[in-house]
Amino acid sequence: MTAKAAGMRHAHTCAARRQKGVALFIVITLVMLSMLLALWASRSALFNEMFVGNDADYQRALEAAQALLQDAELDIRGEQANGAACITNSSQPSVCRNAATITQFPQETQQVGLLLANLNRATPTSCRDALCTKRTGPQDFWNNVDETKGITLSQMTAPDVAARYGQFTGAISEGKSNPILASRETGKGGWYWIEILPYDASAGNSGLIANDSPRLALYMQPQVIYRITAIAHGRKSGTQVVLQQTYVRQKRRD
Repeated sequence: MTAKAAGMRHAHTCAARRQKGVALFIVITLVMLSMLLALWASRSALFNEMFVGNDADYQRALEAAQALLQDAELDIRGEQANGAACITNSSQPSVCRNAATITQFPQETQQVGLLLANLNRATPTSCRDALCTKRTGPQDFWNNVDETKGITLSQMTAPDVAARYGQFTGAISEGKSNPILASRETGKGGWYWIEILPYDASAGNSGLIANDSPRLALYMQPQVIYRITAIAHGRKSGTQVVLQQTYVRQKRRD
């Protein structure tokens, strides 16, 4: 064997080794890319699942808060969900606010002052049986956990302070339809409060409009406006929905 042939054989052997090394590197790179793609796909699926789950929980809490607002309106009017007058139930004295110990809505303007005075004595919340005086200071008590800085949500959700769904109207919530409304656990479910806001009927008589015929004439008896606050907690710990509305109850003239 000549020296030239031996050199060529050695060169081919080195080239083959280099090719095998490159192929191994390519295979390892492809495996790592596949693993990264699989990891990205799993994390993307997990993120989508969390997003959909959070949105569904928020929507469920939103529906519960809306139902609580409607229940509060029925409580103010003393009606059932079908519009009929609330029917008392001896086995449930809270329904229709039938029990003598439950705070009642004022029926005449003269009763408003006495009611507000009694509510002011209900420290520290100034609320009793979901009826409250007008809140002063920070309004978002649902974000406060420090009693030194004001009223907290835990204080406002005490059994004799807040109202649960159907507590005063007799409305029944099936657990399967919306478990938030059916929940009665401490710190879970939903509640509502009704602020009693005295209305000054002469406040709008400023004379800025000469012809008042296009105005909407409100006949309120008593002269009060109600501000309803409803809070619903979702099934997940971080889900909370707060809704507020102002409600004016008008009565027909005799």
